[in-house]
Amino acid sequence: MPELPEVETVRRGLAPTMEGALLVRAELRRPDLRFPFPDNFSASVAGRRIVSLSRRAKYLMIDLEGGDVIIAHLGMSGSFRVEAGTDADTPGRFHHPRGKDEKHDHVIFHLSGQSGPARVIYNDPRRFGFMDLARRDGIADHVFFRDLGQEPTGNALDAAYLAQRFAGKAQPLKATLLDQKIIAGLGNIYVCEALWRSGLSPSRPAGSLVDKRGRARQGLVTLTEAIREVIAEAIAAGGSSLKDHIQTDGSLGYFQHSFSVYDRECEACRKPDCGGTVARIVHAGRSTFYCPRCQK
Repeated sequence: MPELPEVETVRRGLAPTMEGALLVRAELRRPDLRFPFPDNFSASVAGRRIVSLSRRAKYLMIDLEGGDVIIAHLGMSGSFRVEAGTDADTPGRFHHPRGKDEKHDHVIFHLSGQSGPARVIYNDPRRFGFMDLARRDGIADHVFFRDLGQEPTGNALDAAYLAQRFAGKAQPLKATLLDQKIIAGLGNIYVCEALWRSGLSPSRPAGSLVDKRGRARQGLVTLTEAIREVIAEAIAAGGSSLKDHIQTDGSLGYFQHSFSVYDRECEACRKPDCGGTVARIVHAGRSTFYCPRCQK
């Protein structure tokens, strides 16, 4: 599943085409994706101007004039493609390739903007993505958002906040970090990377990073900084080269070229003088990559 940095780069890639454009019509080529589309979805959004694009956790939000918001989730294999004139671009940078087979083009937003007509096409071979329509003034109470934790990109995510949420938890650190009620949008790849940077084992109890007075131990301070850094670096890597995701050899480029442990099982640990080897274990059905020697 695309993680927060990938979704953020999609948002940045779509914004120049979509923000300020008139959504002439929404063409639905099937009645559902992961879930059915809302009743009268096409009619409700047609003829509305797009005010802005934003992101919350792994959700894209397309704000329309009048106070409605299109909520979009990419699921496992979803992507957006922008077609304007003879140009086509798939914004975003993904660890796994995105599909471009037109038979999986399920939603087409027909736009009219300052640069002329354009189409924004949602392609999803596995159809695990979905779209919904909500009111902006009630978004905080929406079922998708009401229980989400802090974003890993803002100042609100600090060691004091995590100490409050981790206190007394015997649950493994890896599983705790993946809890979207604690940190919104943090996924498997960047949890592995942040734990490696902070030298913490994914299997240690989350509560071990909090002292008896409920204060963050140094390991939790280091982990908080690592989470924010790895997310910021991944967003910057994607955001700086949105249209260059296909390399000259045909492979995808992105932050995976900087992965230190994720998907590097049996490779040497990249920490200087460590001498360890990256291992793979499974937590709750998810692959976890770490260095048993330097992560304690």
